[in-house]
Amino acid sequence: MDFMTHISQNSFSIEFFPPKGPKGAARLEKARAELATLGPDFFSVTFGAGGTTRSGTLETVRQSMDSTGIATAPHLSCIEGTHESIGELLDNYKNAGVERIVALRGDLPEGMEQPGVFSYANELVAHIKERHGDAFHLEVGCYPEYHPQAPTPAADIDNFVRKVEAGADSAMTQYFYNADAYFNFMEEVTAKGVDIPIVPGIMPITDFGQVSRFSAMCGADIPRWIRQKMEGYGDDKASVQAFGHEVVTRLCEQLLAGGAPGLHFYSLNKAAPTMGLWRELGLPVPEGRSSQAG
Repeated sequence: MDFMTHISQNSFSIEFFPPKGPKGAARLEKARAELATLGPDFFSVTFGAGGTTRSGTLETVRQSMDSTGIATAPHLSCIEGTHESIGELLDNYKNAGVERIVALRGDLPEGMEQPGVFSYANELVAHIKERHGDAFHLEVGCYPEYHPQAPTPAADIDNFVRKVEAGADSAMTQYFYNADAYFNFMEEVTAKGVDIPIVPGIMPITDFGQVSRFSAMCGADIPRWIRQKMEGYGDDKASVQAFGHEVVTRLCEQLLAGGAPGLHFYSLNKAAPTMGLWRELGLPVPEGRSSQAG
């Protein structure tokens, strides 16, 4: 199988977050329209603005499907709700035509010591399967560099295996910048009997300060050689963006060449960074659509 044939059979998806306010909504609408020209397999929408609450997720999912015709998967978190409210939300998604859900534990908001009715994502996955069977394709998350709250790497691997055993159909990873982390993770979970597709999460680098802050919060490692070079550019945004594009493009090429079953792009509600990577990698674009960012 040649490289382009392999790419065409993979899954490529793009993530948004629900916007805050009219300006945020306008920015998302513009970015989404441009990214839709790429013809991703699906969009995903995080659990509320900033990933902390469900407010806005259902509305953003509906708007995305209505305006683009592209399947859109809401993130559903354990951190809020009861069996009844989560059940109602699932019914709303089903009625809206949603066929894929990203089931996550979620990050606990400040001041919250315990999640809601479900403590872990495997419990949420099992609940959805029990209530809706195979009505939804269930996606779960994983951390190639291990979850920052996991007591040990082995415990984190076991937690991921429980999500798969509960009925997860596929997974997407937290972002990372070291391809070996992904391949090592794949070896570990494959040895545990996991055989679902695990798609790498890709975070473009256009604002290094922002990526550094995100990485400190989620436990993603920025290799020293990347950090040192980025910090050396200082306020030279053009150099930061050019080097970031080069680093992430090379990472994606390594992942696909090594057998990754696709890529999941964290767009941060911006079109140009993801579109630039998509073009550079030669990923599929529907005929008659332009992949030029506006």
